[in-house]
Amino acid sequence: MHERRRKAMAALLCRSQPRHDLYTVFSDCMEVMAIAMANSVDRPQFDRREARYLQIVRQYRSDVVDLFPRVLAELVNALEAGISDVLGPLFHDFELHNKARGQFFTPYSICQMMADVSFADEADLRARIDQRGYIRAMEPACGAGSMVIALAETMKARGINYQRHLHVTAIDIDPRAVHMAYSQLSLLHVPAHLMVGNSLSGEIAEHWFTPAHIFGGWNARLAAVRDDEVTGGPITPIPNMHAPALVGQPAEVPPVAAPAAPRQLSLF
Repeated sequence: MHERRRKAMAALLCRSQPRHDLYTVFSDCMEVMAIAMANSVDRPQFDRREARYLQIVRQYRSDVVDLFPRVLAELVNALEAGISDVLGPLFHDFELHNKARGQFFTPYSICQMMADVSFADEADLRARIDQRGYIRAMEPACGAGSMVIALAETMKARGINYQRHLHVTAIDIDPRAVHMAYSQLSLLHVPAHLMVGNSLSGEIAEHWFTPAHIFGGWNARLAAVRDDEVTGGPITPIPNMHAPALVGQPAEVPPVAAPAAPRQLSLF
């Protein structure tokens, strides 16, 4: 099923040729998909991202722009059929990865094996969730999100609702990779904070919060618990971009602590 959908996505994107190069069209398609999802929930960053969205689509004729939602529809149908990394293999099928920079996406079967090993002790996993209510995962080079998707699939296979009991922090230096990961994690309703940045130096350029992160009140949940075993390095703390600022408060001053987390949204 995933292969059929992936081939359909590839065929749609190839319709933009020869008028446009595939590298640019693929990158733009991933970005506008991510923006469309982010702007439905992430109001503080809406204006800037909407301007970027319009900047992208103005470069193309309507027949090319119409391909983007059709690609998204194929992605939705693929993930409805089963949890998997769809965009990573598509990216490799087009051979768009940067081999010179060592950019290689881990095959999903390997990610599944690593997730099974990570959660081999199911009793310990459940004990951690019982203690805190959730577990956290850090992915310092997330690519299209395949490792995170495999973690979510493994938790679901063990009868654990990852939409409630998993939170992910994911980073990649390639914005296109973050856009791919954001789209897939958003559609799978994984609570996640994704960043475009360098996980070694701690330089962060962009923050992307999935709908599950925002709807689940995860900024407040994470702020309420001292939890530095994962992000003990130089990574920038999560900015509380969704809490209301005080009246008269300068724009550069971070808002006060958010109220208690709202009820979780579950798609199961």
